[in-house]
Amino acid sequence: MKKQIKVVAAIIENDQHEILCALRSPKMSQANMWEFPGGKVEQDEDLFSALKREIDEELGCKIETADIFHDNIHEYESIIINLISIKCRIVEGMPAPAEHSKLIWLKRENLGSLVWAPADVPAVEQLMNEK
Repeated sequence: MKKQIKVVAAIIENDQHEILCALRSPKMSQANMWEFPGGKVEQDEDLFSALKREIDEELGCKIETADIFHDNIHEYESIIINLISIKCRIVEGMPAPAEHSKLIWLKRENLGSLVWAPADVPAVEQLMNEK
């Protein structure tokens, strides 16, 4: 039986209606693929607290969370990921990559130009179809 991990991802939009995209570093699994920043939900942690903690650790900024945007289960070769994407906005600081190779801001219609980690693809598609 594969281990299932609950992961939260931040869909951070700026005032120009661009979405923050993070490039996974060569040291990470799914290396050199794009994702929405976030990470594992620890035991006894709610989704929103987990996301705030992860963004603080990974990007060095504070966010305000809104609603759950997408909930997806993706099965990789060795693990099952339950990826919960949550819309948010930055309320303090500027995002800087601590774990990722690169961060970029992209308009919704340009999200498809990146090679996304498979678990993130359904949320990307939903964002691109959103008005």
